Order: sequence, then C-alpha cells, then structure tokens
Amino acid sequence: QDQLVESGGGSVQSGGSLRLSCAASGFTFNYYAIGWFRQAPGKEREGVAYISLDDSSTYYVDSAKGRFTISRGDAKNTVYLQMSGLKPEDTGVYFCAADWAGTVLAAVKGDVNYTYLAIWGQGTQVTVSS
Repeated sequence: QDQLVESGGGSVQSGGSLRLSCAASGFTFNYYAIGWFRQAPGKEREGVAYISLDDSSTYYVDSAKGRFTISRGDAKNTVYLQMSGLKPEDTGVYFCAADWAGTVLAAVKGDVNYTYLAIWGQGTQVTVSS
C-alpha cells in the first residue's frame, strides 16, 4: 500500500531546531505534491506547509511562516521540514501527506478537510519544552 514515513522528531527546548523528513514507500513520490500537518493531543489536525510536485511553489500557514522551511531533497525522494525557533505550541505529532497539488494546498490552508488527501504517514512526535 502507498505510504509515507516521517522521521526526525524529538524533544527540544524553546528556540531549538529540528528537521523532519518524509520519505515515500510504494509509489512514485515526485508525482505528488506534499503537505505537512500536525496534531496536538486533543486538538484537530492542522496544516503547516506545502510544496508542489516540481518545487516551483511553497506555502506556509501563518504560525509557521518565517520559522519553518519545506524542501525536496536533490534525489526527489524525500521532503524535509526544517523547523527553527520552536515554541511549546509547536508540540504535536507531525504528519506528511501526498496528493494532487490543488488538493494538498487547499488542505494545508484549511479550505478542504485533510481527510481528502490520499496518502499519509504514521507521524513523528515533536515536543517543545518551555
């Protein structure tokens, strides 16, 4: 089955940095746009960042803008989320998801439900202490 695998999470203090990775399993990764989402305990899943299938476009929600950077590796098999200046409110499980670009971007923005996206990973935990 098509799947994405996230890694790179961990525990850091406020102001610290982490780089998350999203790797494909079972499908042609670079045919899809990718979104990063996060979910805090007891809260709804929310979009974080988006990258198009050809790296021509990125998008960040306001809370991530200026602190997070999404990118594809040169081999086009991995998408990264570089996070700096982390805050306690960034704590949560971070997921990546893949689908058609318009749908991924709309889901990251919150204009469509994230459940429309076709391919998901299992998530990686990010914990930021104050």
